[in-house]
Amino acid sequence: MGVLAGQQGRGLTEIAAEAGAEIVGGISLKAALDLDWDDPEQQQRALHLILSSLDHVEAYLTPQSLSEKNAATVERALAAAQQVRAQDISTTEAGEPTLRQGVAKDRRISIEDEDMRHGRKSKSQLIDGYKRQVLRDLDSGLVRAVGLTRANAPEASVTDAIEADLAHQQIEWHELHIDRAYLSSPLVLNRSADMRIYCKAWPVRTGAHDPKTAFHLDWETMHIHCPNEITVPFTPGSTVCFPAETCAACPLRARCTQSASGRHVSIHPDERLLQELRGRHLTPAGRAKLRQRVAVEHNLAHIAHWQGDRARYLGLRKNLFDLRRTAVVSNLHLIARAGQPPLALAA
Repeated sequence: MGVLAGQQGRGLTEIAAEAGAEIVGGISLKAALDLDWDDPEQQQRALHLILSSLDHVEAYLTPQSLSEKNAATVERALAAAQQVRAQDISTTEAGEPTLRQGVAKDRRISIEDEDMRHGRKSKSQLIDGYKRQVLRDLDSGLVRAVGLTRANAPEASVTDAIEADLAHQQIEWHELHIDRAYLSSPLVLNRSADMRIYCKAWPVRTGAHDPKTAFHLDWETMHIHCPNEITVPFTPGSTVCFPAETCAACPLRARCTQSASGRHVSIHPDERLLQELRGRHLTPAGRAKLRQRVAVEHNLAHIAHWQGDRARYLGLRKNLFDLRRTAVVSNLHLIARAGQPPLALAA
C-alpha cells in the first residue's frame, strides 16, 4: 500500500481507508488494533480483522496500474503475506481461522529474508537462518571452498555447489575427511574407485541382541554369515531374512533375536563403506586419521568468530559472498603466519 501511495502521491492513510484496510495506515499494526492481548476473544477478533484487511488489499490492488518496478515490489510483498498466512493459519472444524499449533514444514521466519528457515544441529541445538560449511585442504591448511544452505536443508545438499567450486580450481584429491552427515551426499555416493573416505560411522544399536557387526559379510560371494554360521545371500540396500525355522532351532537364538519370523539384518546401500569406517575406529592408526578433521572445526570456529552469528545480508546469494570473503581473510591470515620467522621467547 505504501508503494501505491508513493506512486500516486497520496497519503498511506487515505489509500488504506479507500482499500478497506484502515489498520494498515496506522503507525504499527499492534497500535492500530489497540486490543487486550490477554483476552482470547479479542485475539480472535484481531486475527479476523488482519485476514480481512489482507483480502481487501489484494482485491484493491488487482485493477491498479503500477510501474514495472513497483509491480514487482508489490508482488513480492503479497507473496510473502500469502506465504505467512498459509503457514501460520489453519481452519477449525467450524470454518474459523486460527493460529496454527506447532511449526509448519519449511516455515518462513523472516518477512525481509525469504531464504531464512528454522533448523537444528541436534535435538537440543536449534538454528535460525542459515548453515555454513567449510572445506579445508588438510595439506596446505587453506580453505578451498565454502557452502551456505537454509537452516533446514540437509548438510549433504551443499556438496554439489562445493564440488563445482573445486572443479574450477582444477585440483586432484584422493581423501575426503567428513562429518557423517555428508555420507548421503552425491560427493560420497558417486566417488571414484581411488577416493578414500574418512568419517566416524553411525553407531550400530540392536539393544540386548547381537549387533549387525556380529554378522560376516562376504563381498566376493555376496553372502552373509550369522554367528551360528548360517549363510544366506544379500543385496546392498535390502533386508536379509534368515529362515524362521532355522532361527527357532538355533542354540544362539536367545542372544540373537526374539522374533518368530527369524532374524532380520538391514544392509545399507553403501554398507561396504560403513563397514570400512567402523573398522577404522578399532585401531589407533585409524582413530588418529579421523582426528585430522579437527583442523576443519578450527577453521570453521575462526570464520564464525570473524563473521559473527548473525547474517549480515538478505538472501542466500549475498550471505554466501560474505562467507567466501571471510574464508579469504582466513587464508590470508594463514599465509601471513607461514611467512613470518619463529618468535624468540625469553622468560
